[in-house]
Amino acid sequence: MISTHRIGQRGKSTIPVFAIACALLTSPTMNAQAASGAKPEQAPPATAKPQGETHITPEQGKELFRSVDELIKFASDDTGLPIHNEVKRTLTSRTEVEKYLVEKFNDDEDSKRMQRGEIVLKKFGLLDRDFNLKPFMLALLKEQIAGYYDSKTKTVYMLDWVDPETQKQVLVHELTHALQDQHTDLEKWNDQTPADPSHNVGEDNDHLAKDELDTARTAALEGQAMAVFVDYSLKPTGRSLIKDPEILDQIQSQMSGSEDSPVLARAPLLLSESMLFPYKDGLSFEQDVWMDKGKQAAFAGVLDRPPSSSWEVINPRVYEQGKQSPVLVLPDIHPLLNKSYKAYDIGQVGQLDLRILAQIFGGEAAARELTPAWDGGIYWAGQKLSAKTPAELASTNSVALMYLSAWKNKVSAHIFARMYADELGRKYSGVKLDVADKAPASVQGDEVVYSTNEGPVVIRVRDKFVFVSESFDLETARKLADLVIDGQGTGEIRTAEVAIPRAGLSTSLAKFMHSCGMMKAAILR
Repeated sequence: MISTHRIGQRGKSTIPVFAIACALLTSPTMNAQAASGAKPEQAPPATAKPQGETHITPEQGKELFRSVDELIKFASDDTGLPIHNEVKRTLTSRTEVEKYLVEKFNDDEDSKRMQRGEIVLKKFGLLDRDFNLKPFMLALLKEQIAGYYDSKTKTVYMLDWVDPETQKQVLVHELTHALQDQHTDLEKWNDQTPADPSHNVGEDNDHLAKDELDTARTAALEGQAMAVFVDYSLKPTGRSLIKDPEILDQIQSQMSGSEDSPVLARAPLLLSESMLFPYKDGLSFEQDVWMDKGKQAAFAGVLDRPPSSSWEVINPRVYEQGKQSPVLVLPDIHPLLNKSYKAYDIGQVGQLDLRILAQIFGGEAAARELTPAWDGGIYWAGQKLSAKTPAELASTNSVALMYLSAWKNKVSAHIFARMYADELGRKYSGVKLDVADKAPASVQGDEVVYSTNEGPVVIRVRDKFVFVSESFDLETARKLADLVIDGQGTGEIRTAEVAIPRAGLSTSLAKFMHSCGMMKAAILR
């Protein structure tokens, strides 16, 4: 994925909980409706105003500590994952949590990759050019964090400023992560994506082959924890995620609420979607596997054979059938580029990334139309060797980008190419169709060239492939297009050559945020 999902501290893998709009599940209104048999969609919209910050008393803290054993037993019964060891527990302050978040940003490998990838995200148009990622992410996490489990110290952390009842809901989520850790050592299970840029064709394709693993595994972990969270919240009503599957739509509709979260309300779509994906799509994935294959397959089975791409998470049936994600390969581009560029970033543009990209560029309708037609995507970014100063290195002008997407049909390929071209004005100034340099339609496909303030943009459609080059000179861009498209082969061969799916644009963001703990946006209102 585009470096947004790999933020997790190596050697200290903490798993955040998204504060899921829980008031909806536990409110008297909903409980009364459940007792009367009213349909979930009849529930009125939540109107509760956010409460002021409270601090847990010593007596409340002791009660919370005692509740850990009861809550982990509920999680064990709900998942079928056995309790092997007692989970350590501690109450932490806002100052300590903020210090922990700052340290993660400074030391975490995923954080470093995410910040390095900020230029690439801006080059793609997923972030505005003047957006400053690090301070905004820090503010967002400080606002959203609701509790976390540290798989290195085997400790669950409770927050002393969150009221005890909400803490119990968060605890049951985080204790599910503790059970997952006891079943599958999360220190080894996580962090599958290489941290450093690749420098040759072998490293390129190894990186691509592993790039979406972390995103998919994060969604599996959070989906399981959300399933337990929902069942615990519904327990007083006698309902559950499996007995009452229609509740899922209502839950998911509440996850994007930001009425009491001013930082989240201002977040770019990329950040909010990356934060919500593991909770929202992960929960849907878990419900489908649980209903289709049973509890053992949904929990222990998913941990033993996790999904390997956002495509499998978004399409649980293909995971159940053991199908492989569409795979694109990268031929050896280094002899063509190494004299002018150093490798900067590489990854997949997975189905999640494409969904976000289409929504930003074309709106909800475009995302609904194009996401199912996605059939693979990869990108490579190089930084100019001529860029020397800090200002030059921090500029999108120092980076050239190539992006190849594959589609299930030619119509979708052309729709995506037009949509991408129409949005160039959002990213660059002086965008102008370069008629003089337009190549004639041929066996090489349809090509358009645009001039911009950061160099040429070439968009070529050939069959079901769309190749985009941004800021490479025209001659290099055309050589890259021929080399990369020709390197794919046919669909059957292309999918069989590399069996492991890759990471995507949003990988570092999603993984980093969820390594920090549960977010309050995941708590139902």
